[in-house]
Amino acid sequence: MSSIEIAPEDLPEVAPVNHGRTTAAWATNIGLVLGALIATFGFMFPVWTLVWVGAAVCVIALIVGGVLRALGHGQPLS
Repeated sequence: MSSIEIAPEDLPEVAPVNHGRTTAAWATNIGLVLGALIATFGFMFPVWTLVWVGAAVCVIALIVGGVLRALGHGQPLS
């Protein structure tokens, strides 16, 4: 056990308690899952157009998540 004591004013701020339950997180997660499913069907039935559409959906989902977070619908940056 440590004998170091930290003064209350030296403690970091309390972290948000949303644990990723934000609009930005949900939109990103759903978009990534849909994109992965589309790409999976493209791999299963060799339709390379579906693979690229699935990859594009994943990229768009990441962009949408970033934009929503920047607009304040995600977990705040510390």
